[in-house]
Amino acid sequence: MKKVLSMVLAGGKGERLYPLTRDRAKPAVPFGGTYRIIDFTISNCVNSGYRRIYVLTQYKSLSLDRHIQRAWNFLYNRVGEFVYIIHAQQRINETWYKGTADAIYQNFYTLQQERPDLVLVLSGDHIYKMDYRDMVNFHLRKKADLTIGTLELSKSESKHFGVLQTDNDHRVFGFQEKPAKPITVPGDPDSILINMGIYVFNTDVLVKRLIENAKKAEGQTEHDFGKNIIPSMLKSNRVFAFPFMDKKTKKPGYWKDVGTIDAYYEASTDLLDDKPGLNLFDSSWQIYTYEKQAPPAKVCGQSRSGNPKGGQVVSSILSRGCLVNGAYVEHSILSPNVSVTMDSEIKDSIILDQTQIGKKCRIQNAIIDKAVRVPDGTDIGFDLKHDAKRFEVTDSGLVIIPRNWAL
Repeated sequence: MKKVLSMVLAGGKGERLYPLTRDRAKPAVPFGGTYRIIDFTISNCVNSGYRRIYVLTQYKSLSLDRHIQRAWNFLYNRVGEFVYIIHAQQRINETWYKGTADAIYQNFYTLQQERPDLVLVLSGDHIYKMDYRDMVNFHLRKKADLTIGTLELSKSESKHFGVLQTDNDHRVFGFQEKPAKPITVPGDPDSILINMGIYVFNTDVLVKRLIENAKKAEGQTEHDFGKNIIPSMLKSNRVFAFPFMDKKTKKPGYWKDVGTIDAYYEASTDLLDDKPGLNLFDSSWQIYTYEKQAPPAKVCGQSRSGNPKGGQVVSSILSRGCLVNGAYVEHSILSPNVSVTMDSEIKDSIILDQTQIGKKCRIQNAIIDKAVRVPDGTDIGFDLKHDAKRFEVTDSGLVIIPRNWAL
């Protein structure tokens, strides 16, 4: 059996997720009520049996560090299971991580200590469920030097992703990084094959390519896997594309890059579908996390104004400790210990931990971060010009209220 080491890249600034990343790293942003974004990648590793995991952090990592220490301390170190955090240390030079490839390069000492046969390089800010064993077995069958996780998406998404071209044997012969005019899938002019940011490397090949890249002069490389490492390998190495498929439906699997506010909102509300693309209730593939002690969620009371919808929750997710008292919640996600008070209505919104909604509030199309106090009679999401004077408002009309905001 090949020895596999997982390295999770979790050091990005997450500027496009601001203000949710004002005080935390992007992988630490809460998601789906009780989880953090990084829980999905690490859960995939654990469920796949790859339980030697390093998480590479850099910016605003305190919240992420604390969560990983609490959520992942159940792994059994005596038999070689662990999730270790590696902060940017300037171990090789005096710079911080300059790109995804440089993050691995600056932690060569870890590869020297662990001596894995294969390195599984992952991103800590994607939402999906994937058995990495399938990809590793594919890599071994193809006798590949590098295998890239791939997914078919609409051509309109090309500006956000690397786009691959492959032959009938899945071997990669072309690569475009975020092209305006992408090369589409043969026979389907509306689809492209994108790089998911999931890689299986032979360790010796990875080391060689990263050293070559690090020796290049400034301005000749961005020290990035998609922009530099992959294109440099296409002619001289065996690079293959692993198609990510749902085993049950035999269709492309569910995967979301939640790097923007709109993508984060879309992935979150996907969970509210009757048949969501990502099933959190699948006991065969648990998504693990850490939760503080809290009472059960409770829905109670009737509207004092006579509104028949008072004390109702429709098509929503309620986490532990939530209290909906005489209020109406529809198509929304309430994280732990959120309270919604008498005669308030919340629709199409995401409310994070410990936020308190006062009486007779109306909230729609909003993301409210932790520990916000919304006073009685507040409207959010109905007058976007007014909202924009106080909060972040996206082009799509989402209102984002930052953590601890005093309204």
